[in-house]
Amino acid sequence: MPPLNKGADMRRREFLRVLGAVTAALPLAARAQQSAEPVIGYLSISPISARPSYLEALHAGLSSQGFVDGQNLTIEFRTADSKLDQLPELAADLVRRRVAVIVSAGGAPAALAAKRATETIPIVFVNGGDPMHLGLVSNFSRPDKNLTGIYFQLPELVAKRMALFHELLPGAKRIAMLVNPANLEETEPSVRNATDAGRSLGLEIEVFNARTIGEIDAAFATLASRRPEALFVSPDPLFGSQAASITALAARYALPASYFLRDFVVAGGLMSYGPSNEDSHRQLGVYAGRILKGEKVSELPVMQPTKYDLVVNLKTLKALGLEIPPTLLARADEVIE
Repeated sequence: MPPLNKGADMRRREFLRVLGAVTAALPLAARAQQSAEPVIGYLSISPISARPSYLEALHAGLSSQGFVDGQNLTIEFRTADSKLDQLPELAADLVRRRVAVIVSAGGAPAALAAKRATETIPIVFVNGGDPMHLGLVSNFSRPDKNLTGIYFQLPELVAKRMALFHELLPGAKRIAMLVNPANLEETEPSVRNATDAGRSLGLEIEVFNARTIGEIDAAFATLASRRPEALFVSPDPLFGSQAASITALAARYALPASYFLRDFVVAGGLMSYGPSNEDSHRQLGVYAGRILKGEKVSELPVMQPTKYDLVVNLKTLKALGLEIPPTLLARADEVIE
């Protein structure tokens, strides 16, 4: 074979160099592809770290589908710190992060913010208001958009809560109702149902507004000046995030109060009637995991809790100088002493 000229030799060496670089890079690219793990975004009003049982339940749901945070999954948490107006930007940030699934655990405000941020990324929500009325889904059994999740029916439970409250406090006629007008999707049906239930029970319902954490203190000062006989807290994610401070305010003003989540009673509130947030977070994890495994949103029907718990705090009852009727106590699912 005749010797290569200088130009041909240089071209040959450059070819071999490029070929070697490509060959060396192939295993690295393959390993990178294998190690790439899905990312889900968690959008909420308040930090899930403040409620370890919620985080544990979310992990349990994901684990049941074979996903473990930090091993084959990454969870990006976005929290609005009880400021509802921050939710749209937080949702948009998760979309920019290109998460595989968005888990929305901040009621209607978070679910709507996620919906407006993306029409393609699957969203799994937990929501108190009717998701069909909110435009999140148009079909419960086969969602036809990119959203599915859990519907708590909290506004629909208001009448039941009011009846239970009246059973505990049959002599109370003037009830203050704390609501968040910034969350009209859940507030309007709650006020309507409370008013209707109050009318049938002979109760006078007076509404007090609080849109922010700061307004909660002001609302309590105002309602206390009206001297109501009891307090009814409307279902709202802002109020849920402030369970400890709201129950402390109720105690300061010696107001018997009805709440929509067990968290309030654990924090010292009098009574609650509603679903389990631990169960809902487990289901959020299950649905997110099933989507990561390839199931379509349309194959995951909107779920509704089948059990709602009545929880009573006997220590708070005693501090308020009240007694619980034996028939009501017998129906309590949990009694905190």
